[in-house]
Amino acid sequence: MKKILLVDDNEHDRMLYKRYLKPQAEEERLELHEATSGEEAIALFQQLQPDCVLLDHNLHDTDGLALLGQLRDLAPANGLCAVMITGSGSEALAVRALNSGALDYLVKGHFDRELLGKTVRHAIEKNEWRQYQATYHHELQAANQQLARTNADLDNFVYAASHDLRQPVNNLRGLYEEIRRTATFANPADAQLLHYMGKSLHALSTTIDDLATVVQEHRQPTEQAPEPVALPELAADVLEALRPQVQDTQAVIELDFGALVEMPCVRSNLRTILLNLVANAIKYRHPERVPRVGIRSYWAASQPVLEVQDNGLGLDLDQHGAELFQLFRRFHPTAAEGTGVGLFLVNRLVQAQGGHIEVESEEGQGTTFRVHLGPAK
Repeated sequence: MKKILLVDDNEHDRMLYKRYLKPQAEEERLELHEATSGEEAIALFQQLQPDCVLLDHNLHDTDGLALLGQLRDLAPANGLCAVMITGSGSEALAVRALNSGALDYLVKGHFDRELLGKTVRHAIEKNEWRQYQATYHHELQAANQQLARTNADLDNFVYAASHDLRQPVNNLRGLYEEIRRTATFANPADAQLLHYMGKSLHALSTTIDDLATVVQEHRQPTEQAPEPVALPELAADVLEALRPQVQDTQAVIELDFGALVEMPCVRSNLRTILLNLVANAIKYRHPERVPRVGIRSYWAASQPVLEVQDNGLGLDLDQHGAELFQLFRRFHPTAAEGTGVGLFLVNRLVQAQGGHIEVESEEGQGTTFRVHLGPAK
């Protein structure tokens, strides 16, 4: 049952309001309480915590607006539900009442039973919705803060673990190199075991380095400002870094930056994105043809787009699309060595700039990555 506090020093008016608020058929019953002064109203408000206050502007011991301010201070933040009743239709007074915390106002002699009932019930519903929103927002904010703390803790743990593991792995690498240099094996199978040990050490070392890279990228200051990045120069830098892979596979790299020569982005991030996409295109090439990688840029829906297309192994997006950018997911484990970190890192960098990645792929035919940088306009 909703509690209504009637604050009016005129007994006739209070009787009228009580009669108007008497529930009709199928209406919720209201619990009515009366106060004839500002002092009594404050005492009852603290005692009852009413769902709505029906407040007369003219009281013999105080001004209705001043009392409204006092009640607002006693109520929880944005928790006061009050309807001001004025003796005149002054628009200025109505605005002052609303600015002071009233949810609505009525003019004496200009409302009937139906209008008063609707006004009070609407004010209660509006206040309850406002309280629900405040509670939900607070809970959501707390959950987001907890999630941010958890993510930070996880990042710190992974970074520390990867850092601390490097020295033991380096020690193992040193021992392995010493054994490989000095040991002799009568049985060729034993020598093969040493080969597998070397591959395992390399995979472990690469995984640790990739984990550290992912976390380090996330720990970089997010306020790095984008700058115009010249794509021909950036592509030349990336291809120079991948020169051994390009030469070993005789890959054909086709560049087309005619539609968009410069792209606004954090240069180091864009380099990492392009390096990983082109390296993957070469690494997961089709064994029956020379790898061909197309890199081009253009505008689409007011967004700069960087596209990397290959004729490699491709993949089934219906089967693997949902997990394409998950950490440690690999889709061609027998085709080449890898850790499943590259695409995760690329997606993370793109999302950090408000962009997204579109992927088209056909198994056995190749894959196209379209990197949309920045939010759509």
